[in-house]
Amino acid sequence: MSYEIKKAKDQIGQDMPHTEYSIDQALVSVSDLMSTLVKARLSTGVPASTGQAAILRLAKAQMALVDASNDVLRVHGELKKIGKEYAGLDMHECPPAAQTSIDESSHLSVVS
Repeated sequence: MSYEIKKAKDQIGQDMPHTEYSIDQALVSVSDLMSTLVKARLSTGVPASTGQAAILRLAKAQMALVDASNDVLRVHGELKKIGKEYAGLDMHECPPAAQTSIDESSHLSVVS
């Protein structure tokens, strides 16, 4: 494998997990905001229509992030094919997910 191919592979190997993680973090953030908005509406006793336009726009943003995640995952799949073809890489194992300093257990408790 040439030096330039190795250099590109290494950089993509760093950027791909970071990109996937960043989109997931943005999705968590938007979801948290959605929850906060609806809880605020409930706890304040305002009419159900209050803030509905903002909630609809936020839902669109949330769906856009889901679509972006899907597109990035497809890019990942395409890059695996390219790596196999041009670099002879066995891409059964991808780079580990991006590391974070954020305590993810607090976010996971929302799901469980």
